[in-house]
Amino acid sequence: MELNNEGGKLTPRVRLAMRLRRLRERKGLSLRQLSEGVGGYSHSYLGRVELGSQLPSEALVNMLDDFFDTDGVLADLLEMVHDSVIADYSRKIVNKEPEAERIQVFTSSLVPGLLQTPAYAHALFRRSLPDESEEEVHDRVTVRMRRQRIFHGEDPPYYWAIMDEAALRRPVGGAACMVEQLERLLRAADRPRTTVQVLPFARGAHPMLGGGLTLMTLKDGATVALVESFDSGEGADSPKRVVQLTDRFDLARSLALTDDESIELVRRYLKGYEDDDDS
Repeated sequence: MELNNEGGKLTPRVRLAMRLRRLRERKGLSLRQLSEGVGGYSHSYLGRVELGSQLPSEALVNMLDDFFDTDGVLADLLEMVHDSVIADYSRKIVNKEPEAERIQVFTSSLVPGLLQTPAYAHALFRRSLPDESEEEVHDRVTVRMRRQRIFHGEDPPYYWAIMDEAALRRPVGGAACMVEQLERLLRAADRPRTTVQVLPFARGAHPMLGGGLTLMTLKDGATVALVESFDSGEGADSPKRVVQLTDRFDLARSLALTDDESIELVRRYLKGYEDDDDS
């Protein structure tokens, strides 16, 4: 991929690539010399970053900022890239995830984003955003996986996920992808601060058919909400609206299987996908 500016507007990805190239050229360094200066990251990897065909890792960006003494400029640009791939309507809510004490999620047809594997997320983005380049899809997957770091700290949020059975039944990415994804769900359910439930087809209609809901309780006690459909969303933080949405979540939870029943259903679907993958 060559650098482009999408109709005259420099994207954060292009700005990052161009800034890195200028920094290197001002020092009179080849890509191989830069590779040696930043701990052996391959010159081909650095070349792809300069062309904008691959995003650098955070570790590389931090090393480059130190090497060029740029006071975090490259890290700031990388953060802008990550922000740019999150939908405008959800960015404000998503950016609060590191501050959350509790996250409650309902999804009507997909595994929740914070529980997705890279392969599952890639399959979703590739199919739902057919006009985007492979690099853009990769950026979206990278950001989604990056958001999952909130579970790896010393004080992760309590996470309660409820999904419609359709999320298990729909073979996103094929059988092998679903095997990996459902194994990931089972591991997540084993975490002490994570609950996974399934709302089965047998319960009929429920109050959030065709949509998704995130309720996020922050460290200051406030709760914010995000309602999503397939290509739009609505953030909410007014107490009245949050209570209305919480009532919907609670009703869906009352219809869902228990934790143990949900895990058993996930295991049955997993066995089915394993059989399909072996055939």
